[in-house]
Amino acid sequence: MTDPFNEAAASRKELIAEDDASGRIDAWLTAALGQEFSRNRVKALIEQGAVQLNGNLLDSPNRKIKPGDSVVIDLPEPEDPQPKGENIPLEVLYEDKDLIVIAKPPGLVVHPGAGNWHGTLVNALIYHCGDTLSGIGGVKRPGIVHRLDKDTSGVMVVAKNDIAHRHLADQFADHGRTGPLERAYRAVVWGRPRTLAGTIDAALGRSGADRTKRTVKREDTDDAREAITHYTVLERYGEKPDATCLASLVECRLETGRTHQIRVHMAHIGNPLVGDQEYGAAFKTKANLLPEDAKRAVNKFHRQALHAYLLAFAHPTTGKTMRFEAPIPADLQKVIDALKAM
Repeated sequence: MTDPFNEAAASRKELIAEDDASGRIDAWLTAALGQEFSRNRVKALIEQGAVQLNGNLLDSPNRKIKPGDSVVIDLPEPEDPQPKGENIPLEVLYEDKDLIVIAKPPGLVVHPGAGNWHGTLVNALIYHCGDTLSGIGGVKRPGIVHRLDKDTSGVMVVAKNDIAHRHLADQFADHGRTGPLERAYRAVVWGRPRTLAGTIDAALGRSGADRTKRTVKREDTDDAREAITHYTVLERYGEKPDATCLASLVECRLETGRTHQIRVHMAHIGNPLVGDQEYGAAFKTKANLLPEDAKRAVNKFHRQALHAYLLAFAHPTTGKTMRFEAPIPADLQKVIDALKAM
């Protein structure tokens, strides 16, 4: 992906707002600059302190633009397109010359991309692994064979060389149908699925023009891709005489690995993940039904309640089955403990 900042012809841009200028300054700047910068890029520049309004540092993209306002943008120096190593702490579960297994914390983006060029897992691995990275495709970089969403925690394996990358990628593409690959997640969902164990077989595709959001699609839709999730209810919280409950702890095992698969599938059957702002926003008021302590814990939890606790695979060199588990992180455990205490 090309970074438009790297292609800027000048290090500073100066603009004067026209007579009919109005609205948020980030939206106005995006329109004024044409296709040179996306709105996310403009907001990032403002947050980085690179934009001045009438000679003063602009402190918020929410500020309103007025006719005659003077806006100055100082562009950063062009950067090397390859990610750089950054000293970001990692919880390493296992490491050898071929691969590294880590417990990814919530809030850590896996790979550099739009809006997240730094501070990612890839930056951390380049720093941590150093010369033990022999290269993927001729470039000294870690081989990402699967991903977790930014706000999903859990076990990840990353390749250090081409051979390991190919072997691991093949296993993930096979989804464990013919090998030992195994992935299991713990999720806290609203309510309780109709059956205590079941399989969700519902194809997924893009939701409208959004590049990342997914939705259930008919199988004959052009972009529909097979998606299968097996779930088991482990615990029920606030259970009532009619067998319904306020929330449940669910284990999910993937037979396929689509973007946001568990989040979309659980929402599809009417049990979205607690804290999921993308697919469960309509259930946010459910917290008001909880006792005060549980309500407080849920309202303080600002991510989807999803943790990849188990990962198993065949080692690309020895063939030995490797199995790793990561404990549920403290923020999610607080939610579970509060729900258990109801």
